[in-house]
Amino acid sequence: MNLPEQIDTVIIGGGQAGIAMSEHLGNLHIPHIILEKARIAEAWRSRRWDSLVANGPCWHDRFPNLAFSADPQSFVHHDQVADYFETYAKQIHAPVYTGVEVLKVTKKPHALGYILQTSQGTIEAQRLVIATGPFQKAVIPAIAPKSDTLYQIHSDQYKNPQQLPEGNVLVIGAGSSGIQIADELNRAGKKVFLSVGKHERPPRRYRDRDNVWWLGVLGGWEAEKPDNGPLKGFAVSGAHGGHTVDFKKLANQGITLVGMTKAFTDSKVSFQADLADNIHQGEENYLKLLDEADAFITNSGLDLPEDPQARIILEDPECVKNLITELDLVNEDIQSIIWASGFGYDYDWLELDIFDENHRPKHKQGITSEAGVYFLGLPYLTGRGSSFIWGVWHDAKHIAEHINIKRKYLAYTD
Repeated sequence: MNLPEQIDTVIIGGGQAGIAMSEHLGNLHIPHIILEKARIAEAWRSRRWDSLVANGPCWHDRFPNLAFSADPQSFVHHDQVADYFETYAKQIHAPVYTGVEVLKVTKKPHALGYILQTSQGTIEAQRLVIATGPFQKAVIPAIAPKSDTLYQIHSDQYKNPQQLPEGNVLVIGAGSSGIQIADELNRAGKKVFLSVGKHERPPRRYRDRDNVWWLGVLGGWEAEKPDNGPLKGFAVSGAHGGHTVDFKKLANQGITLVGMTKAFTDSKVSFQADLADNIHQGEENYLKLLDEADAFITNSGLDLPEDPQARIILEDPECVKNLITELDLVNEDIQSIIWASGFGYDYDWLELDIFDENHRPKHKQGITSEAGVYFLGLPYLTGRGSSFIWGVWHDAKHIAEHINIKRKYLAYTD
């Protein structure tokens, strides 16, 4: 299938954001194509570890017009998520061109529209939707040791415990990826050290409702990012049928907790003395959420079962009582480091004035200052739900309607 030379709208990226965008543009009869450099939902297939399942139950983490063929309460495997989006793309007849990489985007001189240079030729478009997702470039901090003997990978490259050499492991970062990888390695018999920073630790389920439901009724999905700093770790898991993440329980199961990683010097690694504060603040926020949930139940007259077990806070384990602020990698036989340290953006191919001084996208709810250029699928695009499957569908609807309005203005004649 040959690429068109001209089209109204080009969607760049064929993951959940791109497929959602295509559905809404199609409903509005706006000519468009999707350009995807690999396969549909490629990240769900090749950039996930082998055992990963979705972090939300599939009754919730889906698009409105297609259910998963699984128990609605289950947390489906990442391959099933990729299959879901392939099926969805066929259902809506999405015009997807796979194996087409966008190499460069520039403005048309003295005219509305953009020129896209791709691996399969050049396209002119009136509008662009940049739907390449929030996980573009794995980031390993500059403090990482320069060592030929240590096995170091980002969580983006982790597949399974057998991938790692013999010896112990330091996992740096305790968001969803870090805690799940640390737990898997511990269960596989590895000695694991887990570096824990500030985080949110919600209940998986409370009073017969999943965390995603509580975020919905308590307004959590609409929450805006509180500041311009890095996102807090969000410690939630769908593994093993879904369970509440409890760092103290992980410690009792054999994982050694340490604070935020500070520096590497020779064979030693040092940590901030903040572990106890991070753990206790996470517990305070957890209990506050339970209080808000209880108040909502009372004020709404709902009949949901009590859950006293959820309020049990374990005693501080030894590694929290007596903080470890330094480890000798050699003495502790730490042969591997997994950096669950997040992701950065990669927009070098976009030669447009839509970035701040740190090359982060500038936009208001996905709408940029360049006429006809939009971002979709970024964290907190409109609120907390924006980078989640269901949330990106609603953000795409908002952007599609904006595109439709702009098209009507341009079509106006006296």
